Amino acid sequence: MPTSLKSIIDFTNQYLKIDKIRDYCPNGLQVEGKDRVSKIVVGVTASQALIEQAILKKADLVVVHHGYFWKGESQAITGQKKRRISALLRNDTSLAAYHLPLDVHPVVGNN
Repeated sequence: MPTSLKSIIDFTNQYLKIDKIRDYCPNGLQVEGKDRVSKIVVGVTASQALIEQAILKKADLVVVHHGYFWKGESQAITGQKKRRISALLRNDTSLAAYHLPLDVHPVVGNN
């Protein structure tokens, strides 16, 4: 049964306590797609290969550890970043990223 993108993001943001963690990138929703989510694909990095597989699998949301818009990185959307974001937008696929919140979480974290 499809669930609202907003409810998934709100739950995940709260569960991972993103408001309590200072990070080098924005955590949470980075690229907005469809309002309703039926399929989620997860991965480590929002690479072109992961995005292509998510689109092939008809995912509505991709959740990753390493997303986009890192501190110190150019904010221009060109080259590789343009291709990746364009693919997400063309297919109305959302991208959410959680970096340090996943590293430090006591239950689902990797530390």
